[in-house]
Amino acid sequence: MLAERNHDLNSLVVIDKLVVGPVKVEKKRMIAPYQVWQNGRNYSIDLIYRFEEDVFNPVEMESINLASMIAAQVAINYGLFCKEIIFNGSYDSQDRRFIKIMMRNTAREIYVKKFLEVNPFLIRNATKLPTVKAENYVRSVINFSDSDDQKLEESGKWASDPSQYALLSSGGKDSLLSFGLLNELGHTVHPVFVNESGRHWYTALNAFRYFHQRIPLTTRVWTNADRVFNWMLRLFPFIRSNYSTIRADEYPIRLWTVAIFLFSALPLMRKRKIGYLVIGDEYDTTLRVYHKGIPHYDGLYDQSRYFDNAISHYFHKKRWGINQFSVLRPLSELLIEKILVSRYPELQKNQISCHAAHINEERVYPCGKCEKCRRIVGMLTAIEADPSKCGYSKHQIEYCLSKIREKGIHQESAGVQQLHFMLHQKGIIQYSKADKKLLKEHPEILKIRLDPERSPLEEIPQELRKPLLEIYLKHAEGIVKKNGRNWINYDPFKE
Repeated sequence: MLAERNHDLNSLVVIDKLVVGPVKVEKKRMIAPYQVWQNGRNYSIDLIYRFEEDVFNPVEMESINLASMIAAQVAINYGLFCKEIIFNGSYDSQDRRFIKIMMRNTAREIYVKKFLEVNPFLIRNATKLPTVKAENYVRSVINFSDSDDQKLEESGKWASDPSQYALLSSGGKDSLLSFGLLNELGHTVHPVFVNESGRHWYTALNAFRYFHQRIPLTTRVWTNADRVFNWMLRLFPFIRSNYSTIRADEYPIRLWTVAIFLFSALPLMRKRKIGYLVIGDEYDTTLRVYHKGIPHYDGLYDQSRYFDNAISHYFHKKRWGINQFSVLRPLSELLIEKILVSRYPELQKNQISCHAAHINEERVYPCGKCEKCRRIVGMLTAIEADPSKCGYSKHQIEYCLSKIREKGIHQESAGVQQLHFMLHQKGIIQYSKADKKLLKEHPEILKIRLDPERSPLEEIPQELRKPLLEIYLKHAEGIVKKNGRNWINYDPFKE
């Protein structure tokens, strides 16, 4: 039986060897070759990151180590598909441990989310894989080239200032609200935009231009990581050759994505001595679920609180003095949108949450057809905000509202029901008796939710807790705390 299960997993092993590095480091750029051996042939592409200021010292051990770790992140997606993965570069014991743990976790997530669940990009037998329970879904032998661990561990300490905040920025509501809050509270914020070479950059372009003109600490990192991902897809016989023409709200294979951006911010944080790394993740990205007995994180691990804890632990072990967290974990998507619109309308005008956006006369506009557009238009309409202020036309608004009930949205179930309930109460969408399950009220969605598993208050730095709660309470309908399966009213100010 074990041999049969291994065979089922081994059918996904289509690459003989993947070699990453060694990385070439320049003051403003790093280049890491990715080489693949498959069926007796060799293929290669360069993974490139380019910065707007000097961040590396090409002869410094710490710079080479950091660049090596940045280069490794793309490869963490491929432990399920390669017989061997070799990392040529400068990696100490903490780096190796981190890569192996995250590759193991990512292989399980990809197996469940991309192969056991419906995936429109798959063809052939990959659409019919049986459910296999395994202790480890990584099929690769992972090897590292020799490096001097002792010297790295002795010399790697960074100086960091906890009064400085780096914000992983995009055009989405989460990073816009995170900036508005930290800026209002008087903290020094460094917005870091990661410019992928493909159309995904359109999502961030309006916000980047706005910040670049007004916030002197704004910076941008350019990378061709998306090209490397697409290059790898062409090597997988179970992926449709026309994958780029398929309209979907998810990537064909990869699930280790946030770290691609996150690690590219680290050279800037090191140079600027920044102590906090802020990401914009809300309440519903922290999940532990099961698929036919296989535990997983619903494909959201790198957006979860568990990841915040793991990456902060890694930073501390490296002696980098960085903590990662989100100020938004106690908030639902709907409450995030409400606070952003009400409190920071100038920021909200730059919101683009659509990955099929297009440029018209120097401004980016959403497609008005995808799931994300339906979700944003629905939420803005439910809170009586005007979707046209962030680029939606009248026709797009009408279309999104007409399809939101039929096609649905991707959101926590309580949030979906609350949104439909509000749209129904306002007479915006007409529902039938068969839609009764959609119309259940969940008042906690518009409240600050403190959950010991998903959103403990102590995950937010102490100096931010009280002022953030005071701002949130001006827009939320109270504070609740999880008690078993119920939400109870709660006053954290008494503690």
